[in-house]
Amino acid sequence: MTDKPIINIDDLDYMDFGDGGKFECKMGIIAKTIGARDLGYNLTVVPPGKRAFPYHLHHKLEEMFFILEGEGKLRYNGKEHDLKKGDIIACPPGPDGAHQIINTGKAEMKFLAVSNSGGPEVAEYPDSGKVGIMCGTFEKPDLRLIVKNDSGIGYFDGESD
Repeated sequence: MTDKPIINIDDLDYMDFGDGGKFECKMGIIAKTIGARDLGYNLTVVPPGKRAFPYHLHHKLEEMFFILEGEGKLRYNGKEHDLKKGDIIACPPGPDGAHQIINTGKAEMKFLAVSNSGGPEVAEYPDSGKVGIMCGTFEKPDLRLIVKNDSGIGYFDGESD
């Protein structure tokens, strides 16, 4: 816990995230810094031409994004939508909430990301056929496992008689 439930965005510590290619962002972790318990929130900064995350959907998390600066595209449930400063995006859990934010502008895009938190999460990545399982926080997962959808084994595989 913290004794100060306030932080200014100019005082955030950022962690770099990406793959060195088309995925790149900086994430300013807010929630844990100011003592949040049931919601997760961060400030995400995406350079021009980049995207923070692959196209994905969550099975438990519901996310909301508020565009603070910049412009881009939202891939959402198989369609594209233009984004600009002031836009608010709802991404409910499940296949109908598949999403990706892409910075198509010439300047950095900044958005506030808010989600429920707690418990394990399962995410799917439709473009690559992957499934991700995570426990803990994004910045410090207790468990993170990403596998191809078709790499599963039988429920009783390896169990002795």
